[in-house]
Amino acid sequence: MTLERRTRSDEETRLLAGRLAEFLSPGDILGLVGPLGAGKTTFVRGLARGLGVRPEEVQSPSFTLLRTYRGGRFPLHHLDLFRIDLRPEDRLSLREFLYGDGVCVIEWFDRFGEEIERLEVRIAYGEGEDRLFRLEPFGDRPAEILRAFDSSWR
Repeated sequence: MTLERRTRSDEETRLLAGRLAEFLSPGDILGLVGPLGAGKTTFVRGLARGLGVRPEEVQSPSFTLLRTYRGGRFPLHHLDLFRIDLRPEDRLSLREFLYGDGVCVIEWFDRFGEEIERLEVRIAYGEGEDRLFRLEPFGDRPAEILRAFDSSWR
């Protein structure tokens, strides 16, 4: 099962992500894939708001690899792999964030280099300000999230 959605503004992107956040639990992983400027960090700001974290705290962690935001229902771990080549030992050191006390969102997931259970969110440019989102689950728990999220739109 895959799900496709279109947003027409940054605010609609944040609303989409905020709605998805309602169905997330600690240990869930989202892999974001898309070109520069497509809206990955905007999407993370919406997730943050949906989890009860102040969205204005969310910044792209391009130069720090990882930022953790607290203050919501549970922590939001935000990784950005744009400038990083992960070695196998690096991925091992991230396990506490991937499967820990919060939700983990990985920007540039296609650079992760390991197949893990995740909800993959592919973002593409549409016309004008439009963004196209394709959500695809890889594993049982991500499929459960996607089914619940899809049902909420009906």
